[in-house]
Amino acid sequence: MVNDDTSTGPSGYVQPRIDVPALTALLDGEYAEIRDLVRTNLAAHASVLDEADELGVDAFRERVREVVVEMAATGQTGMGFPPEYGGGGDVGASIAAFETLAFGDLSVLVKVGVQFGLFGGAILQLGTERHHDAYLPDLVTGKLMGCFAMTETGHGSNVQALGTVATYDPRSQEFVVTTHGEQARKDYIGNAARHGEVAVVFAQLEVGGRSEGVHALVVPVRVGGEPAPGVRIEDDGRKMGLNGVDNGRIHFDGVRVPREALLNRFADVTPEGVYESPIAHPNRRFFTMLGTLVQGRVSVGGAGVNAAKVALTIATRYADRRRQFEAAPGAQEQLLLDYGLHQRRLLPLIARTYALHFAQDVVRGQLHEVFSGPGTDDQARRRLESRAAGTKALGTWHATRTIQECREACGGAGYLSVNRFAALKSDSDIFTTFEGDNHVLLQLVAKGLLTDYASDFEDLDQLGMVRHVAGLAVETVLEKTSAHKLLERVRDLLPGGDEWDQEAGLLDSDYQLAMVRHREEHMLAGAARRLKRGVDQKRDPGTVFSQVQDHVIAVARAHVERLVLEAFVEKVRGLPEGGEKVALGLLCDLFALSTIEADRAWFMEHGRLTVQRSKAISREVNDLCRKIRPLAVDLVDAWGVPPEMLRAPDLAG
Repeated sequence: MVNDDTSTGPSGYVQPRIDVPALTALLDGEYAEIRDLVRTNLAAHASVLDEADELGVDAFRERVREVVVEMAATGQTGMGFPPEYGGGGDVGASIAAFETLAFGDLSVLVKVGVQFGLFGGAILQLGTERHHDAYLPDLVTGKLMGCFAMTETGHGSNVQALGTVATYDPRSQEFVVTTHGEQARKDYIGNAARHGEVAVVFAQLEVGGRSEGVHALVVPVRVGGEPAPGVRIEDDGRKMGLNGVDNGRIHFDGVRVPREALLNRFADVTPEGVYESPIAHPNRRFFTMLGTLVQGRVSVGGAGVNAAKVALTIATRYADRRRQFEAAPGAQEQLLLDYGLHQRRLLPLIARTYALHFAQDVVRGQLHEVFSGPGTDDQARRRLESRAAGTKALGTWHATRTIQECREACGGAGYLSVNRFAALKSDSDIFTTFEGDNHVLLQLVAKGLLTDYASDFEDLDQLGMVRHVAGLAVETVLEKTSAHKLLERVRDLLPGGDEWDQEAGLLDSDYQLAMVRHREEHMLAGAARRLKRGVDQKRDPGTVFSQVQDHVIAVARAHVERLVLEAFVEKVRGLPEGGEKVALGLLCDLFALSTIEADRAWFMEHGRLTVQRSKAISREVNDLCRKIRPLAVDLVDAWGVPPEMLRAPDLAG
């Protein structure tokens, strides 16, 4: 569909035309082919959306498994594995495929993530050739189903404190895997309750009476469909959503596995019981191991953004069809999307979704580069981990907020299961928690900012971070952040000297970037000063961190929003002239100004926004909404959500 409205308004504004297929091609980018394959597969298995409501839990779990195996046969789920094992050899394509899969049933998505991302990714990234040869061929086809057994009931995000222990027995050359108490049981493990035959188990490695920290081993959990000797499996039962995924609890009682079961890319144990690793420091070794699994966070962040696209497509198309109340006596009832409030509810969310889409492109590209290149420096890896953590947090929070707003915007109709919001809400809610709790992930982002991804980054826990920052001059912290140097440049770019933010045009992207960069720098300086002051006063570093924790999270969030806006601005600036560039420019302005507006209290408190300018920003946001309104349906259609996935004929048409 092409928008043919090219009328010129009183201000000389010309309404752009959007070529929807061209915009879809722009959004799909270099991975258009794999995305189209996934769309085709989603349409072919569209019945799974109905079956999620119609089947019992056991039957639906089996159906989801069938769909996953059938999709694997098309090659879409194996893109990240080496060609010699039946894969596509393209990490970026594997992420793009996973993101696109989020247009469909999210139990299928998560089952794919568990099998090919977590379980398969651990074998690929933590194992060596012996593990690849033994497991990857059957894993890639879905013939061998597996689990990623990291999380424990009592240790959640604190992976270094896991209670499962793997003790090496040199006499038999075996590891003995044991769950020490209910708090150490593996919990919420996908594929555990029904389908998993083997598990990658994360455990404290004990060799010669010495603990070497957390490592991963491949452990059989079923033999002939029954729990393996020494393995006890419980079903987690019905959940808030994702009931097509068989999450379960796993207990190990002296389970013996051969020495070769250790995934030994970063550490190994000799037959005699000597522990060896090319990475001497245990913390660095631990974070290097976890860093190889960063693609899970990149995948979940992208999936959250795409789930939001489904909700916005349904709600926007409905608002363009549904009429309510006359605008004037005797007139036809007005379309919902013509109401200013409805525009305010949906259009900034569309803008933010586009912004996060382009930010996801950046982090996916960085991931592909780090994992496909001949090697990378430690700082590049740390920056990737930080960016992946922050983008995942903002993307999944955006999904939760957007799906709820879209459900409400569709009134009672949005409450009917057939219109997808029930499944979207219940199935995506966990995205904010798994692959890292979002608040914990933002602490990782802040740690990188405050320490400038120091060479001892992995060695710095919360207390170490406090002490590290306290040992620096605050100016040193600032000098090492990119925002500080950029702000100096902005003062040269924009009029007004130190009053740059009072004179620049609101639609000047340099002004918008300067505002979010200034907020980040100011927050970062404040957090550094508070940490330093607390230590200078001889207070306990743990107490200092706890009291500054809300500030630390705010810094991280401001930092990631800056990265998102930069990605959007850079994308728009690089486009050729035409309707798509104008439309995306409007969305970019709307994202930037609505972001500033949402935090106007901070900007006013810190002297960067006058009352008059704050009101002007709100007027501009309203004006941008009015300009985007005629483009709204084209903008959501360009995401390319298959019509079969909307499952809302009365809403979406």
